[in-house]
Amino acid sequence: MEQQPVASEKKMTTFNCLVADDSAYARKNISTIIAQMGGSVVAEATNGQEAVECYARLHPDLVLLDITMPVLDGVETLRKIMEQDHGARVIMVSSIGHKEMVWKAICLGAKSFVTKPYSPDYAVMMIKSVLENSAKGVPCATNI
Repeated sequence: MEQQPVASEKKMTTFNCLVADDSAYARKNISTIIAQMGGSVVAEATNGQEAVECYARLHPDLVLLDITMPVLDGVETLRKIMEQDHGARVIMVSSIGHKEMVWKAICLGAKSFVTKPYSPDYAVMMIKSVLENSAKGVPCATNI
């Protein structure tokens, strides 16, 4: 899937993001989208344990967290991040067929989810929604 420019009328205020995915391709794609939005990827994690450690050290504004990862899966990683910070803003990234794990993640505190493959514009919409609405206490979860 070729990366398309993100349709955005205006860049958001700068935000810091942790991208956790065992796929280098997926990390690169979402990092490009975040940069186009005016955000900064402060760390990339290739497994759940790295994501937990990066979150503890950096406390980013947003985490994009793949559900299927080595060492700790996304749900267990989310659980550990939420233990550190109940207000963590986490968007789960899943493949079709992981509905049960997505539901668990939403129940644990994930603010939303995106299903792979996703369009850049959809990812931008979800990121904006979580960054803008979760700061106001508005739930951001969408229907599965």
